[in-house]
Amino acid sequence: MRFFQAVCKDFQMTQYRLETGICQVFQSSDPDDLKEFIRIIHGFYSRMRRPMPWRDEITPYRVVVSELMLQQTQVPRVMEKFPLFISRFPDFSTLAHAPLTDVLEAWQGLGYNRRAKYLHSLARFVVQDRDGILPTEPEILVTLPGIGKATAGSIAAFAFNKPVVFIETNIRRVFIHHFFADRSKIADSDIQPLVEKTLDRKNPREWYYALMDYGTWLARRVENPNRKSRHYSRQSAFEGSDRQIRSLLLRRLLEEKRIHIGDLISRSGEDTQRVRRILAGMIQEGLLCESGGFVRVAE
Repeated sequence: MRFFQAVCKDFQMTQYRLETGICQVFQSSDPDDLKEFIRIIHGFYSRMRRPMPWRDEITPYRVVVSELMLQQTQVPRVMEKFPLFISRFPDFSTLAHAPLTDVLEAWQGLGYNRRAKYLHSLARFVVQDRDGILPTEPEILVTLPGIGKATAGSIAAFAFNKPVVFIETNIRRVFIHHFFADRSKIADSDIQPLVEKTLDRKNPREWYYALMDYGTWLARRVENPNRKSRHYSRQSAFEGSDRQIRSLLLRRLLEEKRIHIGDLISRSGEDTQRVRRILAGMIQEGLLCESGGFVRVAE
């Protein structure tokens, strides 16, 4: 009974400290403020670290797969799909030698299917041009398919524990909330010096995990600070969007392998010109290919 009471008291105190910490606004030029900010993040993470399969067993391949999945998909959905994908494609070589149709089938449910194409192309590059070894430098990573500046930084930090500076949604949320409470139209260039000042150069991987977990937790407790960001944009609704039509077209092609364009358009039930435009985009991206009036998933 005493043990249970002690645990409850400790939990309540932790929650109190965290909720109090949310209210703190720091000055970027004050070393003591920066130390207090770091203490809050570390304190949160020591109590509320979120286990995730790509964190608990770290390899460059698993990090790359998780980072591309997480680009535009919520963590709970990725946690559901990631183990299934890894089970089917456990390494760069297996993924590189798999048909794109198999990769796209395994990707279904994550959305933004071009990311599966990027991942497939990236695996082929790593296997064919890098002897199966993923580059460690962000400057090279950013040249790979589907890898932007932020993703290149996150892969370098999480796969190789490199002390690189990068900003993504949750990191941006944390720094805007605690350092830019009275400002709007905040650029990432304003945030970057703070990310650099507070970076744990001995263990950047865990520091970024802490920031991102805290950012997720913060999102459920305050009005979204990212609305103050100059880079903020609200994702459009999926229902009735081009994304939804793309998904339906791809799903049908994965089921039937090869369909005449006219038949595919008529069966979609959507405006002909709109579907033709969407199909043209998917062909240009390399997701689909067309021959003799028929369309199929690319090799």
